[in-house]
Amino acid sequence: MAIEAEIKISGEKISDENYCLQRLFHQFPEAKNAEKVALLKRSLDARNRPAQFILRYFIGSEAEWRERLPARFQMAECPSGKKVAVIGFGPAGIYAAFSLLEAGHQVLDIERGKKVRERRRDLAALNKSLVVDPESNYCFGEGGAGTYSDGKLYTRSKKRGDIQKVLQSFVDHGASPNILVEAHPHIGTNKLPGIIENLREELIRRGAEILFESKLTDFRLENEKIRSLIVNDTQEIPIDAVILATGHSARDIFHLLDKRKIEIEAKPFALGVRIEHPQELIDQLRYGYQKRPDYLPPASYSLVTQASGNGVFSFCMCPGGIIAPAATDSGEVVVNGWSPSKRNGHFANSGMVVTVNPEHWKNQFGDTALSALSFQQRVEQLAFDSTGSIKAPAQRVDDFIRKRTSSGLPECSYLPGIESRNLHEILPGFIAKSLSEGLQFFDKKMKGFAGSNGILTGVESRTSSPVRIPRNKDNFQHIRISNLYPCGEGAGYAGGIISAALDGIACANAYSQSSI
Repeated sequence: MAIEAEIKISGEKISDENYCLQRLFHQFPEAKNAEKVALLKRSLDARNRPAQFILRYFIGSEAEWRERLPARFQMAECPSGKKVAVIGFGPAGIYAAFSLLEAGHQVLDIERGKKVRERRRDLAALNKSLVVDPESNYCFGEGGAGTYSDGKLYTRSKKRGDIQKVLQSFVDHGASPNILVEAHPHIGTNKLPGIIENLREELIRRGAEILFESKLTDFRLENEKIRSLIVNDTQEIPIDAVILATGHSARDIFHLLDKRKIEIEAKPFALGVRIEHPQELIDQLRYGYQKRPDYLPPASYSLVTQASGNGVFSFCMCPGGIIAPAATDSGEVVVNGWSPSKRNGHFANSGMVVTVNPEHWKNQFGDTALSALSFQQRVEQLAFDSTGSIKAPAQRVDDFIRKRTSSGLPECSYLPGIESRNLHEILPGFIAKSLSEGLQFFDKKMKGFAGSNGILTGVESRTSSPVRIPRNKDNFQHIRISNLYPCGEGAGYAGGIISAALDGIACANAYSQSSI
């Protein structure tokens, strides 16, 4: 009978595979004679010093191992079922398309942005011209926001679907097999675009039709069903069902749904800043070494506390990464972060955000479906440079805590540039107060975290959607429009690449079951 065995390995020995196996055999003698021994999971425990790696192995027969191998998508060669439109080509849309093809449906994926290669040119132009293209940016385009926001594949959504199936799909299309065993798998923004291209080509080979630079601008409703879609204001496309996977930044979709009296609702989200330090400082704070040994990865952190009655937490921590401009329209500044696959940059950055609840937006923006979105958008507009560029407002961490504008700023990875501003004049009072208290608390856990070497840039506001599109729990259909399946981060049901992909699969499977 197969078992799972866990051992701990000191950091300097982690690259010695033979040593690791000998330790396994010593602690679990039955592994010596097993037909199959395979590494299942590798994680790093840096809570105590020195840091240790935790290795979990499978020990059993070849047959038992084969039963554990991840499933793969099995798609029909000539889909002939219902015609399903998938709106958006991010993780939710991509994996909804895979699952629909697996069930034999015809798939039409409609994406407002450009293909990866063309999108990359637009991003390079954005960092030089400081002008945002509202249809091709860090949020819109092939692969969605995830393509250029790091490629973290960790999720706590263990019960939402087959995570290993999604990870295996990434491996089959170019990702390192290491993501199948790492506790916090990561692809890297430099490698994700090629993988996304490979996923797209696979979908097309299997019969999907994918339209880029095609924006959903309206639809025709009849008897509580969407009968056709209007694309780019001119083209009408009849469909049988719609999986709406447009991401958390497609504000025009929220406005369209509200205008067409399709139920949506405001929901809590989080907003704050991006904090950046030299990676060397984070390594020292987390590992205790003056210089990080080569066998340890660039250090990361995950921080959470309560301050003035509000949750304060780190979000999307990027070791060795850069801060990127994530605005989707003119007149606003939004920041995000990403890392290359090696995470070998000079800086470490993370979102540092505060929960925003109904009581925070109701006083200023009322109690409508779009009130939370209006709250979010107003803060982004306040962060916009008065000279008309997307330079980010910035402040040293210690100056922020003391409510004083920084007289000088350290080097920062944000390519469009930064300008010294007092973030207390941009952030709502409750957010600034909670952030200040939270940063001081985190500094007690990691002395120096809230010092002058850290810099805050604003604003980190796209942590999740401020709007939810309500759906039935049992069949994933919209609560009134029976052939509309709200999906992924934009609909308020996911929070990252893997959870969005799983939600896309779940929506596609729910439609397939309903259409039998």
